[in-house]
Amino acid sequence: MIFLTIIIFVLVLGVLVLAHELGHFAVARLVGMRVEEFGFGFPPRIASFKRGDTVYSINLIPFGGFVKILGENGESAEADSFASQSALKRFFVLLAGVTMNVVLAWVLFSLALTLGIPTVISQGETLPGNARLSEPAVTILLVEPDGPAAAAGMRPGDAILAISGERVTALQTALDITSQKAGQQLIYEIKRGNEIIDIRSIPRSQPPVGQGPLGITLGLVARVSYPWYEAVYRGVGATVSLGIQIVIAFIYLIAGFFSGHSEAGSLTGPIGIAVLTRDAAKLGFVYVLQFTALLSVNLAIINVLPFPALDGGRIFFLVMEKVRGKKLNLKLENYTNTIGFFLLISLLVWVSIRDVSNFSGQLTSLWHRILSVF
Repeated sequence: MIFLTIIIFVLVLGVLVLAHELGHFAVARLVGMRVEEFGFGFPPRIASFKRGDTVYSINLIPFGGFVKILGENGESAEADSFASQSALKRFFVLLAGVTMNVVLAWVLFSLALTLGIPTVISQGETLPGNARLSEPAVTILLVEPDGPAAAAGMRPGDAILAISGERVTALQTALDITSQKAGQQLIYEIKRGNEIIDIRSIPRSQPPVGQGPLGITLGLVARVSYPWYEAVYRGVGATVSLGIQIVIAFIYLIAGFFSGHSEAGSLTGPIGIAVLTRDAAKLGFVYVLQFTALLSVNLAIINVLPFPALDGGRIFFLVMEKVRGKKLNLKLENYTNTIGFFLLISLLVWVSIRDVSNFSGQLTSLWHRILSVF
């Protein structure tokens, strides 16, 4: 599972980066710009080959990628350079990466909806349209950090198949057995991804207010799938809905900085994403698709922010150029983008250090397991 998680993590990042940079690359070529290099990861370079005017490279640091367009920093005025093109063409090239990430999320959500997305349903609920329901199971939706379930190792997404030998097919059955046998050790047969495991726990007879005997929230979860033609337009709705939620979350995050109630602790970097990728992989392929779609929408929204070094920052400079009726000072623009890049890298380093602290126990365990393989 360790190496599978690493492979999935690299593939997820690779798909996100490839989609984003492919957008820049395709539109740049389409409008007649010369692309000097299409790189996966950041240098130093590991391998490369050249086709036409473009060098295709694989680089050592896998957390990103780039497309190097002739004259993108104003260093060339040749006819096929970025700087020589109209503002509209440059705008389309800059926006193409964000657009491709949104399109990727739409495709992934559509595929997930075709395969079947785990959805919380009510007993006897009427499903919309041509929806099909399969694999209904009583599932843990939330685990209180200080409850018996958390101490026993139960996780959100775990499906309860049986309790001390009694099969569980209805939500009320699980609630009744747990409450009636509070104070006794019960054996919960759990399905986690493709694994079946037994977890022992003793439900509390007098739980805190707002918590049940185990400190979990249960729901009836089933896979809800649609025909591909319906999944395609529902994928659009899922992508838009997620985008709105992320924008709202960003607004609260930024407002928190100014109000002194920062939510910066909720940010995570590559290490945190790797841990979340592992958790999604354990739950199954559809969860990985949804998680990748979530990251893709996140990447699109972050990149469109008007911050130096991001696509949105460069689009902002382009808008200022049109407003003023002349090009901005290239040295000032490049200097601003350099500072922005430095700040982004600093943020990435800070978040990664915090991730190491937050996930230190899991990372230590992972390291020991890797060493044991050799």
